[in-house]
Amino acid sequence: QVQLVESGGGLVQAGGSLRLSCAASGLTFGSYAMTWFRQAPGKEREFVTTISRGGYEQSYADSVKGRFTISRDNAKNTVSLQMNSLTPEDTAVYYCAAVRRQTKWPERSWYEYDYWGQGTQVTVSS
Repeated sequence: QVQLVESGGGLVQAGGSLRLSCAASGLTFGSYAMTWFRQAPGKEREFVTTISRGGYEQSYADSVKGRFTISRDNAKNTVSLQMNSLTPEDTAVYYCAAVRRQTKWPERSWYEYDYWGQGTQVTVSS
């Protein structure tokens, strides 16, 4: 069975850093683009960043560009999100998602994704 499991969330002060990880199993990991979405309470799920199958291409939402970095290790079936210079607006549940067949790059639409993790909470205090 396919599983995506996020970890690394927690409470951090504004200006601080946090690193999230997503461990995948039950799929051919290198055949999927991997993406991070986030959702704050009462708000819509939004695209954060995505990385191509081989890790050579990355794309970021304007709100996190220059602060967040996505990476993947296909030998370990993991994708990571390094978050720096965090602000309270970054507070949300962060989700890992996988998509195999793509019609465009980058894929920013949540409904196009094949698999999802359960999410990990990130809280940034002021």
